[in-house]
Amino acid sequence: MQNQITTFNSKERGAAMMISLIFFIATSVLVVLGLTGPTAREYRTASDAINSRQSYFLAESGVEDAYYRLKNSMTLPSSVTLLLGSSSTVTTVTDLGGGEKELASTGNVSNRDRAVDMKITTATGVSFVYGMQAGEGGITLSGSSGINGNVYTNGNITGSGSPFITGTAIAANSAALTADQTNGSGTPGNNISFGNASATQDMAQSFQVSADGAINKISFYIKKTGSPSNATVKIVNDSSGSPGTTVYTSGTLSASLVSTSYGWIDTVMANSLLVAGTTYWIVIDASVSSSNYYVIGGDSGYSGGTGKIGQLSGTWNATTPSGLDVFFKLYLGGYTSTITGSYSAGFDIGGNAAAHTVNNSSITGTLHCQTGTGNNKACVTTFADPDPIAYPISDANISQWESDAVAGGTLTGDYSVGGSSTVSLGPKKIVGNLIVGGSGVLKLTGTVYVTGYVDISGSAKIILDSATYGHTSGILVSDGYLNLGGSGTLNGTGLSGSYILFVTNSTCPDAINCSGHGAVDISGSAGSVVLNAQQGTINFSGSASAKEATAYQLSLSGSTTVTYESGLASLSFTSGPSGSYSINSWKETQ
Repeated sequence: MQNQITTFNSKERGAAMMISLIFFIATSVLVVLGLTGPTAREYRTASDAINSRQSYFLAESGVEDAYYRLKNSMTLPSSVTLLLGSSSTVTTVTDLGGGEKELASTGNVSNRDRAVDMKITTATGVSFVYGMQAGEGGITLSGSSGINGNVYTNGNITGSGSPFITGTAIAANSAALTADQTNGSGTPGNNISFGNASATQDMAQSFQVSADGAINKISFYIKKTGSPSNATVKIVNDSSGSPGTTVYTSGTLSASLVSTSYGWIDTVMANSLLVAGTTYWIVIDASVSSSNYYVIGGDSGYSGGTGKIGQLSGTWNATTPSGLDVFFKLYLGGYTSTITGSYSAGFDIGGNAAAHTVNNSSITGTLHCQTGTGNNKACVTTFADPDPIAYPISDANISQWESDAVAGGTLTGDYSVGGSSTVSLGPKKIVGNLIVGGSGVLKLTGTVYVTGYVDISGSAKIILDSATYGHTSGILVSDGYLNLGGSGTLNGTGLSGSYILFVTNSTCPDAINCSGHGAVDISGSAGSVVLNAQQGTINFSGSASAKEATAYQLSLSGSTTVTYESGLASLSFTSGPSGSYSINSWKETQ
């Protein structure tokens, strides 16, 4: 067979090369696309994530801006736009009722939406951390009465019969009834601002005590601008006519007890011996903010020392005007405290017990005392006696609440609710007595201030309006006594966290118009009420009950039970336009 030789001309060879080149380019393109596709997708994903995060920060900035405006009493419309760079967010403000507002903001950067929602409550916070708290008058329990919770008093705790305390019982040594050093009364002639700049961060006042003694309390006539932080009160040494750096003792000036109007505010100090003839300095050490600071009363009438302003461990200068002294009262220790049962190990205390002397008590926890007899265990003497503590409410707080009531108008004459009627009232001041009887219901729609007494009898009720208060608590203030008997009650809205705080300025039973009453007399189930009588006595009798009680003196008899609720540790009260805002919730919704 003859071999055949196939030959290709130049055109055919060029076509083959072109086809190979096309296949090479196509393959290269596919390889490049295979490499760049994931990279592009990763870039888009990263870009989307950045834009989404920026949208979230934008939305969060919107609600924070609105919250800041409300917190500082600035004008805030129902809708506000915030610009950040080339993007913006719109925050809407919705009134939910019951003192609650909703702040909702949506951020959008490159069409990536993120939304944040915040719910806030108009409130001033007050903490009640003990089932019962008493001043120098102490606490007395008799019969089978008891307290479910912890107890703290700046006086004695005395039990007879078979009383009990399920938590810890602390009886602190009392402060003296009169101040060792004092300056100022009435309206101050001058104001001294501090905490508003570095050069005026701290306030100081020098003094000497008249006799050796342990300091345990200082009171200041003070007010605030904005919402300053707590300040630390220190007793320091004298260094060439200015405050030194040696700190002998300290305490906390609680910002929540200070209002925007002047009032005497107590600061409890850890016991420290002060020696007569030695110069000491009181220093109020504050943080610095040009819009949130303190103002203290001052004059030139104190001969025991001098006032200065400046910075602890820094420079001190004379006050402006020069020669002003701080309005203050300084107290040394009074008597030592006791916890005493009526027979050997007859006072049942379920937690720890602490006092200078403890007698005739059965303690489940640790017994801290210096002396004792008739107890189920020996004293642990390695701890110092308990220090007194301040009341949870200041006179300045009460004055503010009274002002809130007055802002709603004044009613002259006794105000009565009876039969089966339901009446709404508040905010309002009543120049007279408040009487609620039968099966009547008084619904509070704002703070009420009564210049006379309050009497609740039968199955009558005083409650909070749920639309006004929601989960917050309301206030009823009286200059006279409270008499609560039968099945009458004081209750919140029925929602969690809602209580009525009844505050009385009464000094009963010591005042001339008490008619045999204490500042508060409770003989039935009082309801979801917090009782406060810091100048008088609260008497519980029969099967009375309450959620918490604070008074100068407390007396429980019969089968009375006070059961502390943990929510009282952060109780919030609506307080008109002067109230601050607390955050209920903060979450992302989109």
